[in-house]
Amino acid sequence: MTIPATTELAPSQEFMIRRYSAGDAEAWDAFVDGSPMGTWMQTRRFLSYHGDRFQDRSLILLNHKKQWQGILPAAVDPGDPRRVVSHPGLSYGGLIHQGELRGEKMLSAFQEIAAYYQSAGFQVLRYKATPSFYHQHPSQDDLYALFRLNANRYRCDITSLIDLNHRPQPCYALKRALQQAQKNQIEVSETESTEDIESLWLILADNLQRKHGARPVHSLQEILRLKSLFPDAIRFIVGRKGVDQGTEIVAGFVLFIMPMTTHMQYSAASEMGYETYALNPIAEYAIALAHTLGCRYFDFGISTENDGRVLNQGLYRFKGKFGSGSALHEFFDLTL
Repeated sequence: MTIPATTELAPSQEFMIRRYSAGDAEAWDAFVDGSPMGTWMQTRRFLSYHGDRFQDRSLILLNHKKQWQGILPAAVDPGDPRRVVSHPGLSYGGLIHQGELRGEKMLSAFQEIAAYYQSAGFQVLRYKATPSFYHQHPSQDDLYALFRLNANRYRCDITSLIDLNHRPQPCYALKRALQQAQKNQIEVSETESTEDIESLWLILADNLQRKHGARPVHSLQEILRLKSLFPDAIRFIVGRKGVDQGTEIVAGFVLFIMPMTTHMQYSAASEMGYETYALNPIAEYAIALAHTLGCRYFDFGISTENDGRVLNQGLYRFKGKFGSGSALHEFFDLTL
């Protein structure tokens, strides 16, 4: 399947659309930084860790003066070459702009993007909307445009979100769990030690294998590389328990920090970690860190499976005891 590098701007079109190329990387990342809905996860700096894993089909929208109006991270769906996804290597990858694509302009943008991908032989655009709690100000014109174009919402995940400015008082269950962790002498701290991160990754891999027959989305080498690329945005919080010869890591969180939201990317605990309630003080530490960093929200992540059709009630309740409410991740298929 081939796709043209550029298209000419017809009199009826508002935008010229062209493919992203490697020479656009610096301008792309600067555009993301200047947008109200972009995060570092949509930068080329982040996407580069995938290497050649995906066939990139990212787009740049320009106006009549050839000024950038919007960008769409995207690639061919590895499971279906007839589908283009925004983006298969990202949790979300919505259309990014700096305020230009509002109302009818957003609708025009989607119409022209759809026509562009259709001309390349794609049949479906799978769109992963950027959740609203990552927006620095409300920017959901894309969802309205998708509604107007009769896109199908094929997936909807529920995530547990704390508004750090309006967090409820701790419930009894949380107070008791924190007391138990204190009694068990769980020590919580942030770490950048490669040895500590390796220990946490062993726990995480064991958890995912035992419970879901899966493995972490990021390998140890990948997360260490991402940490080197985004040293302030990726944080590791661990809980240690004293043993005969010192202490060992029994649980931990991996945090992805955005301007508005701190997201818990991973959490894991060993059997001792669960027995000693170690995840509870780790969560409290992470929530306090998010508040200190000036974030508005703390995102525990989704508790859903099977494209949102199954809710893990136990996991959802655990997150809820920290005072979280609910928010949505929405995913759409637009037939081209």
